[in-house]
Amino acid sequence: FFHFYAGICSALKLTVPSHTIHGIEGQPLHLTVDYNFNATASEIQIIWLFEKSQSDPKYLLGSVNQRVVPDLEYQNKFTLIPPNASLRINPLHISDEGNYIVKVNVRGNGTIAASQKIQVAVDVPVTKPTVHTEPSSGVVEYVGNITLKCTVDRGTRVAYQWMKNGKHLHAGPNYTFS
Repeated sequence: FFHFYAGICSALKLTVPSHTIHGIEGQPLHLTVDYNFNATASEIQIIWLFEKSQSDPKYLLGSVNQRVVPDLEYQNKFTLIPPNASLRINPLHISDEGNYIVKVNVRGNGTIAASQKIQVAVDVPVTKPTVHTEPSSGVVEYVGNITLKCTVDRGTRVAYQWMKNGKHLHAGPNYTFS
């Protein structure tokens, strides 16, 4: 006689929308995770971990049959969104950048497990730019050069583009960029 245990041989599938997700500092971020399996389950366990490079993963929260056990240190920041394994981070901070690991264990006639890793990048909105002129008077008629210096206080992946009368300026005899 052959005994076939469906729970041991069945697959557990974890799906994430992308392995890298960008969020905005100060805003909530959803890490959407769905799971499905073709077995009868007596217990479904979900675990979320967070790891920064060169450091051990930290436990954020877990659940067994939708009863959530948070890490008390983070209980107001991270929320599990049933019925799937999605995680809500609110608010997102620059220090939340790193890898989020979700693990799902399903116990039936045996235990099946699957895990996924999502890299979270935190974008900081660009602040309004300020422009300084040298000489400060800005009057350079019939004189030498004027230097316009543009800076922003905060922002990730900042790119600068100078325009004159709605058209992009390019380096040439009249303009140099640095």
